[in-house]
Order: sequence, then structure tokens, then C-alpha cells
Amino acid sequence: MSYRDIITIEPGKRGGKPCIRRMRITVYDVLGWLASGMSHGEILDDFPELTEEDIRACLEFAADRERRLTVVVSKP
Repeated sequence: MSYRDIITIEPGKRGGKPCIRRMRITVYDVLGWLASGMSHGEILDDFPELTEEDIRACLEFAADRERRLTVVVSKP
């Protein structure tokens, strides 16, 4: 399954930030928890509405966004 089947963006929800399956939990929430050292198991224990697939979708979304990022280099 592609992250596009899990990550949703709704203009009126959480300021249009990418969310998981129309919930109010954002991709950035999950990435922040992972970055702070939480394990997948800890996240799933704290948020039982999430699945392992949701966490992987957040990582895939972030990787895809990073690949699409363009860098503008200005001349000195």
C-alpha cells in the first residue's frame, strides 16, 4: 500500500497539514515522536488508533517529500 492511501490533507483540519487517515494526528506528530526516541511500539501503545502501517506511511511520505525538495543556490 502506498502512503497516498493513508496520508490525507484537508484544508480545514490541522491547518491543512498532512494527517493520518483523516484523523487529527499529523505526519509531523509521528515524525517528532520518532525523532524524540519513541519506538514504534511506544507510539502504538500511546495511540492505539494508529497502526504500524501508519507509521511506515509517515516515513515514506517524509522520504518522498525530501526527494522532491529542490535547492536553490544563490551566487555570492
